[in-house]
Amino acid sequence: MAGKTKLFLFICYLIISTNLSAQDIYAKWTASELILNNGLVKRLIQLPASGGHYFTSEYKPVEGDFKYFDKKSPEFQFEINSKVYSGLGDWTLKNIEKITDVKLGNGAAVTLLSSNHLVEVTVSYLLYPDLPVIRKHLAIKNLSDKDVQLESVDIEKFKVTPYHATTFSWICHDYGRRRSIGPYDGNMQDALVTVHNSDWQQGIVIGNEASGVVKHTSAFWDEPVILSGLTHKDARYPFRKYIRKGESFVTPQVFTMVYNNHRDPDEILNTTVPDFVRKHMGIRLCELAQKPTFVYNTWMPFRKNINEKLVMELAKAAADAGMKEFIIDDGWADNYGDWLIDKKKFPNGLKPVFDYIKSLGMKPGLWVSVGSASPDSKVYKAHPEWFVLDEKQQPANLHEDDLNMRTACFGTPWRGYIKDVLLKLALEYGLEYLKLDFTVVTSTYRFGNKVTGCYAKGHPGHRDHHESLYANYEEVWKLFDELHVAKPSLFIDCTFETMGGLQLIDYAMLKHAEGDWLSNFYGPGTHVDLRVRNMAWWRSPAVPATALVIGNPEMQDEGWALHIKSLAGALPIMLGDPRKLSGDDLKKYRGYADWLQLMENRHQIMTYRQDLPGFGEPKEGAWDGFQRINTESKSGGTIGVFRQGGTDRERQVTIQYLDPAKRYRIVEALTEKDVASGTGKELAQSGFNVKLDELYDGKLFEVTAE
Repeated sequence: MAGKTKLFLFICYLIISTNLSAQDIYAKWTASELILNNGLVKRLIQLPASGGHYFTSEYKPVEGDFKYFDKKSPEFQFEINSKVYSGLGDWTLKNIEKITDVKLGNGAAVTLLSSNHLVEVTVSYLLYPDLPVIRKHLAIKNLSDKDVQLESVDIEKFKVTPYHATTFSWICHDYGRRRSIGPYDGNMQDALVTVHNSDWQQGIVIGNEASGVVKHTSAFWDEPVILSGLTHKDARYPFRKYIRKGESFVTPQVFTMVYNNHRDPDEILNTTVPDFVRKHMGIRLCELAQKPTFVYNTWMPFRKNINEKLVMELAKAAADAGMKEFIIDDGWADNYGDWLIDKKKFPNGLKPVFDYIKSLGMKPGLWVSVGSASPDSKVYKAHPEWFVLDEKQQPANLHEDDLNMRTACFGTPWRGYIKDVLLKLALEYGLEYLKLDFTVVTSTYRFGNKVTGCYAKGHPGHRDHHESLYANYEEVWKLFDELHVAKPSLFIDCTFETMGGLQLIDYAMLKHAEGDWLSNFYGPGTHVDLRVRNMAWWRSPAVPATALVIGNPEMQDEGWALHIKSLAGALPIMLGDPRKLSGDDLKKYRGYADWLQLMENRHQIMTYRQDLPGFGEPKEGAWDGFQRINTESKSGGTIGVFRQGGTDRERQVTIQYLDPAKRYRIVEALTEKDVASGTGKELAQSGFNVKLDELYDGKLFEVTAE
C-alpha cells in the first residue's frame, strides 16, 4: 500500500508541476514587461513606471516573422465623461496576477491606475493550450466620488505598420466570409473579422464576443489601427454604461489570433477558429450531452391556425417520419404576455398534447415571444411600467408598426415575470426546446435607430436610451442562464428577431442559448435549398453549424429529399404538413432521420462542420458542398455535395482533417453503397468522384474508418 501511495503522490506531483509550468509559460513578467507565450503565439506588453505608457510592443506567432503591428500599439481605449483614456496615456502599475478560467485558459491580469486617480483598469489576458489565441477583456473601475458615463470602448486596439498593411490587406468581414479592401467599419454581423495580407501570407483574426448591435470591429477606418470592442458614441446603436462610484464594469471578451504561412484566410477559419470556439469559449451547444438531429416545427403552413386535433395528427405523422423534436409554434396562447392556453383550440390544455408527443418518442418544444404583451393582457394592465417607452414617453412596439402589441423592457421586473412563465412551461410540461422570439432591443423590420431600446426615465435597469441597448441584452442572457440552471438539458432557440438583426447570430448568444432561428425562406423549389446551404456556409465555420436553425423548408414539397440533404449541413429542421406524405415517403424520411442520428452517434457530426476543399460559396450555376469531420476522434463524418445548375456532371471530391495513415470507406447515405476507400492522405490528395445527372441535386456520404 505504501508503494501505491508514493506512486499516486508522484503522479499528482507530475500533474501539478506540468500545470504550473504551463502557466509559467503562458504569463511571465519583470518590472517592465509582461510576456505572454504558449509556444504558438507571443505577445510582449510594456508595463508603465509611474506616469508611463502601457502598450503592446510585439504580437506574433512564435515561429517566423509577422509584419502587421507597430512597436507601440495603444492596447485599449475608452471615454469616461467624454475624456479619452488609452494605453498611451499616463498610468501607474498597481498589480499583476495570474488568472485562469474553467476552459483551460491561463494568463495574467494587469491593474493600472490613471494619473488623475479617477480610473482603475484591469486588463485580463488568457491563452489556451495548442492554439494561437489570446482572449482579452477590461474591468473599468470608477474611483471618483460620483457616477460616470462610459462610452466608445475599444477592448483591443492595434496600430499597424504603414502602407502594406492598410493597402494590400483583405478585410474578411461578415463572419469572415465577405472580402473587401480598404478602410472597413464593422456592424452587428461582425462576430468575426479576419485581416489578411496574401503577399505576406499573414493575418489576424478578431473575434468579438459582445452582444448583437453593440459589437464593433473596424480596420483602418479613422486611423491605421485595428480595433474591436463596443460601439462608439456616434454609432447607429451607441454603447453606454453608467458606472456608480466605487464600482466596476467588466467588458465582453475579444479574442485574437495572429498567423503566418497561410495562403488563404479560410485555412484558419476552418481549423483554429472552430477548435477554439468548441473547446474553450463556453458555448451552450457544447454543454448538451445529446444534440438535436431532426426537428419539426408547426409554423408553416399553419401559422397561428393550430389546435389540439391538428397538432396531434401532425405529431403522429412527424414521428412516423423519424423526427426527434416536435415544436409547437405561435397560436397556442390566448394572448401575448399572459401566456395562458387558448382553451378553444386546446380544451384539455397542453399537458396531454406534450405527453402524447413524448409517447411517440419525440421531445416537445414550444414557441413564446419572450418580451411581448398584448395591451389587453392582464400583465400589461397590471404593470404598464414594465414596458418600453419611445422618445415621446409613449408605449411602443419595437417589433413592428402595430400597436396591438407592446414590447417589454428587461430593465424592469419583467425578467422575473417571464422567467416564472417559462419555468412553469419547461418544468411542468417537460419541455425540452423553447423557441424564444420577437424584438427585445432592436427590430429586424423597422428602419432607423429611433424605434429601438427604451427611453423610459424610471426603469431601474437603465438610465437612458443608449444604456438600455446593452443592458437589455445582458438581462436576456441572465434569463437564459437561469432557465438552464433549472433545466440544463433545455435547448433554447433565440431567434434572429430576438437578436435584433436579420439572420443575426453571435458568440454572446451562443454562450447563453443553443441555437438561433436564422431565417424564414418560403416556397418550394431548389432556390430554397440554395438559400439554406448559402446561409449555412455564410455563418459557419465561424459559428457552430448546429446552432444555425434555418427555416422554412416544408416536408411535403416536391423534391423534399434535397431539403434534407441541404439542411444536413446545419441543424436539420423541417416544417410543412407531414400528413400529406405517402407511406413510402414517410419510410424514406425515417431513413434519413435514422441515418442522421446514426452519424451523430458514430461521429458527433453536430459538433463539427468544415468547408469542402475546392467548393466555394453556394450559388446558382455552380457546385457546392460541406464536410462534417470529427477532427478530434478522426473517426470520420459526413460529406454533402450539390449541383446547383452547374454545367459539369461530375466533380472530384477531396476530404481534409482525417488521420493520414488510417484507412476510410466512403459510403453513400441510405443506399449503403461503397463509393471509394483509401487512407486519409489519399482521400485528401485524390479523393473520389461524384456524379450528379440532374441539374439540381445532391448526395450525402458517410466517411468512416475501416
